[in-house]
Amino acid sequence: MELIEPTIEYCQQILTYRKEFLDCGDSMDGTGGLRAFDQPSVWIEKTNRYKDPLTVPQGKIPATQYIFVREEDRKIVGMIQIRHYLNAYLEKCGGHIGYSVAPSERRKGYAVQMLKMALPKCREIGLDKVLITCIKGNEGSKRTIIRNGGEYETTVYDDEEENAFIERYWIALPE
Repeated sequence: MELIEPTIEYCQQILTYRKEFLDCGDSMDGTGGLRAFDQPSVWIEKTNRYKDPLTVPQGKIPATQYIFVREEDRKIVGMIQIRHYLNAYLEKCGGHIGYSVAPSERRKGYAVQMLKMALPKCREIGLDKVLITCIKGNEGSKRTIIRNGGEYETTVYDDEEENAFIERYWIALPE
């Protein structure tokens, strides 16, 4: 498995990933707003702008977007986004990391593996701990976070975006 930043060579895979979520009506967490883009090249340009604090749109948080690619067939099986710091909403509900696994690829351990590979990248951008959240009742995401060292902190209510209870976990990053 590889965790890489999206490039033009993955445009068709990005479209396929997006379509799978749209077809099943599932949320696309950790995809940097992919739902709104029917042209992967435009989405890739956007994700590149978000990496650099000098080019991120005003009022937005710098973030690095990754795709999780299975090496043997080069299929994108997941996506994960690392936010470089937290604003008020992310501090309460969103966290440093958002991720998703394609519905057809779930229950294969990809989320645990993808998050594990993302944590050193968080350390590289200067974080010493990360906040990761999940909707209460999302047992798969909860287990993924805990298996990567997540320590439960509290549950809050998100009345801005999800209209749901959000469980908050912290993961300390080794030096």
